[in-house]
Amino acid sequence: MGIRYLSFLLVASCALAQNATQAGKFHVEHPTLLNLGFEWPITGDANRNAAVSVEYRRVGDATWKQGMPLLRIGGENVYRRKENLDYTVPHGFAGSILNLTPGTEYECRFVMTDPDGVSGQTTQVVKVRTRTEPKPYAGGRTLHVYPPDYFGPRQQPSFTGILQAYYGAGLGDWSVVWERRAQPGDTLLLHSGLYRPERLDYVDPMMTPFDGSMSLTLKGTAEKPITIKAAGDGEVILDGDNNHRLFDVMASHHHIFEGLTFRNTDVAIFAGQKEVTGAVGLTVKNCRFENIGFGVWTEYAGSNDFYIADNLFIGRDDRFRLIGWGGRQREPGGNQWVEPPFKSHRMVSYYAVKVYGQGHVIAHNAIAYFHDAIGISTYGTPPTDPDMRASSIDIYNNDMHMFNDDYIEADGGVHNIRVFNNRGTNSAQGGYSAQPAFGGPFYYIRNTLYHTPSGVAFKFSAKPAGLFVYHNTIIGENIIGDPSANMHFRNNLFLGRDTPDRGVLRLANSVSTNTSDYNGYRPNKGVAAQYSWFAPPPGQRVYEPKTTDWKTFATLAEYKAGSGQEAHSIEVDYDIFEKLSPPDPAKRFDVYHAMDINLKLKPGSKAVDAGIVIPTVNENFVGKAPDLGAHEVGAPPMHYGPRWLTWQPFYR
Repeated sequence: MGIRYLSFLLVASCALAQNATQAGKFHVEHPTLLNLGFEWPITGDANRNAAVSVEYRRVGDATWKQGMPLLRIGGENVYRRKENLDYTVPHGFAGSILNLTPGTEYECRFVMTDPDGVSGQTTQVVKVRTRTEPKPYAGGRTLHVYPPDYFGPRQQPSFTGILQAYYGAGLGDWSVVWERRAQPGDTLLLHSGLYRPERLDYVDPMMTPFDGSMSLTLKGTAEKPITIKAAGDGEVILDGDNNHRLFDVMASHHHIFEGLTFRNTDVAIFAGQKEVTGAVGLTVKNCRFENIGFGVWTEYAGSNDFYIADNLFIGRDDRFRLIGWGGRQREPGGNQWVEPPFKSHRMVSYYAVKVYGQGHVIAHNAIAYFHDAIGISTYGTPPTDPDMRASSIDIYNNDMHMFNDDYIEADGGVHNIRVFNNRGTNSAQGGYSAQPAFGGPFYYIRNTLYHTPSGVAFKFSAKPAGLFVYHNTIIGENIIGDPSANMHFRNNLFLGRDTPDRGVLRLANSVSTNTSDYNGYRPNKGVAAQYSWFAPPPGQRVYEPKTTDWKTFATLAEYKAGSGQEAHSIEVDYDIFEKLSPPDPAKRFDVYHAMDINLKLKPGSKAVDAGIVIPTVNENFVGKAPDLGAHEVGAPPMHYGPRWLTWQPFYR
């Protein structure tokens, strides 16, 4: 046998070994109320032809249902040089089973295959229970709390201010003598009135220290949380008297805030500091936040299982003009800036909610007049511990109005970030952001956007990886100039506003395997280059395309032929809606209101029955096939914002 033949056999053997897949340790992420997330690391599979099928069923059911296959991730370079960020996604699979029932146990089956061979445990069967909404413990003590100026009859045991009931705190120096602490399962029932620290008074009757901040450090449990809620006899107002932090709960476990009004503070609830500590199991529901700089905030990687739902957040920003950060907005094309015809903006309210960690649910909130509405901490290189990363986070059914920057920033997320059923109206710089995404998948499903003058509906930047964009209705262009990997669009509507010198689509791909199909586009009138597209040759990756690498097309037919994408996509116009007019691109500082905007499709229009079925996303469609966009004709209407609100919070 010749040396040349032996060398050939050695090379072939090495190639086969590199293409074969070795399964690693399967990981179940923190469940949420509606969704389950999973990760499965691998080695090998150099030719990326391995796959993982997904099936699931309720425990006790006989029939398995099909889920979306797990996403093959790994090797994507996520970077932003000026912040020294340079991250390569580890190899593996990740994905979610969507649209489940709260408080239900599911059996989930995953099967890994590879034509080149698989070693290790190739089938995983796990049982996972979705969570339920956290509620006060019914068997605990009730501690009655009254404001300092209340002098009427009291229910017993009674306390003046939160800290006296929570710690048994005293006045002055004795405010940190905590000899009578609340216990797991206790409910602090706050009776109506004004709770405002007299923070410059040495003997503050609210027992707060000099800064007027209330630090809550006790540990409840999932079964026996510590609850601080309104008694129901009138409004409970927690007023910070313009202090910096009203509550610091970053050392707490399993606390519930319910039915309260927070106001006049920079940070209402501070819940975690990066690389220090953070809250676990924090619930904030049915509350109002007014005149605040920040609502709920944790940067800690170990924070998990927050439930932030059915709240109203009102920031301090301009109510009558749409102003970008720094007072500036991008001109059409995204390369120039324009100053507004009024005084430049200073940021006085940052986020309503910002989190890091796992298992968080941010749902049914109404948010207005902040820099951004909801965010995941940009954070940087994610921790290697899968339980210390921003994964398995749900953001849904939020109603968002008037922002200097974006509606939702998932910028530090790693795996299974799910942004769905949200309504966004008026954002100056962008809509739904992934800047960056550290592997994914990120799911953007059935979100709406109206009036984002920049044209950046999806701010995919810093070379993100792992992006699924399904069933969104975007009244505006889709301008993505920074190349993204593992990016897939299906069943969306993008309707241009006749913005001058800008097409309806600009899409940059860092890999050739990105896909887009079954979408509807409305071109901008009078623009020659409607569709701009870049993708590297098969098997290559290009993160910094040259100007000459871009291809432009005047029509969707030309784009289909030149890109190989959008085979089933169509061009549409505003007559697909029951009654809708676009925002005026010349009036970028104007304000629109969601109650004046009807994004429902007209029955029988071109967008009806024009989509494709996606497992766990749209299987309950009405008609011959799923409709394009966020709203299915004949389906129940979506409810945005708090479920207790019976009036429109953001109008005139």
